[in-house]
Amino acid sequence: MWRCLLIEDDRDNARFIAEGLQAQGHIAALSHDGANALQRATSEAWDVVILDRMLPANVDGLNILHTMRGLGLRTPVLVLSALSGLDERVKGLKAGGDDYLTKPFAFSELFARLEALVRRSRTDAEVTTLQLADLTLDLARRQARRNGRSIALKPREFRLLAYLMMHPGQVLTRTMLLEAVWDFRFDPQTNLIDVQISRLRRQLHAEGEAPLLHTVRGAGYRLGLATPSA
Repeated sequence: MWRCLLIEDDRDNARFIAEGLQAQGHIAALSHDGANALQRATSEAWDVVILDRMLPANVDGLNILHTMRGLGLRTPVLVLSALSGLDERVKGLKAGGDDYLTKPFAFSELFARLEALVRRSRTDAEVTTLQLADLTLDLARRQARRNGRSIALKPREFRLLAYLMMHPGQVLTRTMLLEAVWDFRFDPQTNLIDVQISRLRRQLHAEGEAPLLHTVRGAGYRLGLATPSA
């Protein structure tokens, strides 16, 4: 369960997000103005913050973010904004945002991004080894092993596998992989992901080993022992 602070002046949008989070079993506290948001963001403990870029009275949400980072707060922050230009996204990330999502958006993507931010913050603090079935990934030594055999991975392949293992059983879209592994905020319209997934699959699956890396047609990829039932 997460404690999420949702800073959003659009009450309909805030209600939509809060209800979605609560349906997943999480706590969503709402703040609709800059002053209240700043006070709550800097004085209470949160697992993640959703921060609208533009707040009432022409308050820029990035000022709240600057203050949080200036105080040494490392709470993961997802910046939510109708400002979709590249320069605006760069400003949000440089201000200390951990991710930037433009409106309109699908709740499923918002939730997936929040899940990744929370998992990453907890992983950074607590976990050095990831495991799924007979596959293990040592984040500190940057070593991968399956069924006792060593798997040689290039840096990008290691990062891709780590991201997949941090989201076991979850369908990861091309957009999510491009942003998390390649730091792309756009789709280069190439077969980059397909090639990398194909290489990784060959390395993970030796003869006689159960398939772990699956393609979900029309949706993305997932790491797990079995494909989901139809």
